[in-house]
Amino acid sequence: MIQKVSSKKTILLVDDDPLVTQTLAMLLETRGYDVDIARSGREVFEKITDTVDLILLDLVLPDRGGLEICCRLKEDQVTKQIPIIILSAKLLSEDIVEGLYLGADDYLTKPFEYEELVARMEAVMRRGPILKNGRLASCREELIICEIRKIIGEELIVPFFQPVFLLNPFKLYGFEALGRPATNSVLSNPEVLFKLALQFGLYQNLEVISWKKAVACASKFLEDKKLFLNCNPYLIEGQKLSVIKSIFEESRINVNNVILEITERSAISDFKVFYEYLNRYREYGFKFAVDDVGGGYASLEAIVATRPEVVKVDRHIVHELGKDPFKLSIVKFIVAFCKENGILSVAEGIERKEDLDILIELGVDAGQGYYLSRPSSATDLIKGIKTVSLPS
Repeated sequence: MIQKVSSKKTILLVDDDPLVTQTLAMLLETRGYDVDIARSGREVFEKITDTVDLILLDLVLPDRGGLEICCRLKEDQVTKQIPIIILSAKLLSEDIVEGLYLGADDYLTKPFEYEELVARMEAVMRRGPILKNGRLASCREELIICEIRKIIGEELIVPFFQPVFLLNPFKLYGFEALGRPATNSVLSNPEVLFKLALQFGLYQNLEVISWKKAVACASKFLEDKKLFLNCNPYLIEGQKLSVIKSIFEESRINVNNVILEITERSAISDFKVFYEYLNRYREYGFKFAVDDVGGGYASLEAIVATRPEVVKVDRHIVHELGKDPFKLSIVKFIVAFCKENGILSVAEGIERKEDLDILIELGVDAGQGYYLSRPSSATDLIKGIKTVSLPS
């Protein structure tokens, strides 16, 4: 059991990697913390007491998962008020969202900056227990909702743009807009922010703000190029078309150059109804793309229902394409299907020259990825838009 012998804050570090625990414990101790280490779920429950000020929790342990431990700690009357920060090398957005729902207070993906970890730790501990009457979970949700509403109300979304290039001949085709939250809170991860906004019924307003900010910035440099906007089916099925029309009416962007990229297709419960709503957007002038083809949920059904002008090949299919005959076959099929039906094929996640060369050889029309260009702010694009060229 951990016994407090000073006014130092006590940290329980839960991780089974000796190198991580040794390094992190030493660093934290030099900053004045008392550190105890648990290398398994069993050790967590042997060592935990209400004298612990903070838990740093890895998700992968030899005897049980970190999310299970988080859940048990937050259900226990003695330990539920102890803040938990999740640390993991492979944090998926689904893990982050589930962790926050189970009661985790923050998260960091390894490797992380040590100063950022300390800052997050102090921020979480300053908050302290929200209430002591059993309403911790609901109050945590209220804090998340308030933060999302603040992001929406103050329009705290900064748009970044990743170029999309035609591959043969190589030239700029357009940009995909990516909204990044301008906050240092737990919602700084855009994927987590949008998933939580969806859970709490705030998604449509958040997406509209993201579009508004992206369109305003893109108006300064887009010219005749295409603009890709991520679009959840909930937005298509909502009553926001009139609001969205006003965004474009106030800008210099031609709606015919805007491609709505359908994301989270698992949210489509009825493709027939979805297609009816989608047609209202298409009549206004929008075009559509289906992303993650070859690796996403119901890709073929979504293509049939959406009748897209653009199909995006999943980044996991593109990665190390030449090493996997199955991947090659999938890309060949997609290219043939797109050419037969007048659809533009775009490869996502191009990170290696070898993959780019094969994609060009297979006849993929366009591509995007870190090898070609990383996402940039509107300011940087305005400065460098004329100098975009094929990487050597």
